[in-house]
Amino acid sequence: MVPLASVIALLVNPNNVQTDGVIQGVRGAARAKAVQLPVLKASTEGEIDAAFGTLRQLQADALVIGPDVFLHSRREQLVALAAGYRVPTSYEWRESVAAGGLISYGARLTSVFRQLGSYAGKILKGANPGDLPVEQPAKFELVINLKTAEALGLTVPPSILARADEVIE
Repeated sequence: MVPLASVIALLVNPNNVQTDGVIQGVRGAARAKAVQLPVLKASTEGEIDAAFGTLRQLQADALVIGPDVFLHSRREQLVALAAGYRVPTSYEWRESVAAGGLISYGARLTSVFRQLGSYAGKILKGANPGDLPVEQPAKFELVINLKTAEALGLTVPPSILARADEVIE
């Protein structure tokens, strides 16, 4: 979506136990694409505001929001800041795109919660958690908001549109 990007920032919650793994994974992708990856951290609303202020100093061409429940709960704030700073932003879940974000790629939350409920039911019926297989989401979805792309002056390549599971117009 931003083919000439040379600096793509990553926003993560430092209090999330998965953050180090997320940073390592995104750093690997950034190295493969020869993109600089400054990592911004936020665990409060004020820190989110400050992180967006830092984007200008970094001359970031785009932003990736790391997967995190707190950051997801602040999706309205994140979407508004991304629009205000005019920074193309990628999210983990479709709900952020439905709220006006640009693009998301991740598991559908309803499927994840259904899977979680199934596991909880098995455990409540007496299954030993250690005996249950580890399962990961099997379906990931790509969601694009064309209104947001247009507002940012971006053209969504036909190849990306063709892959999208949902396009919000």
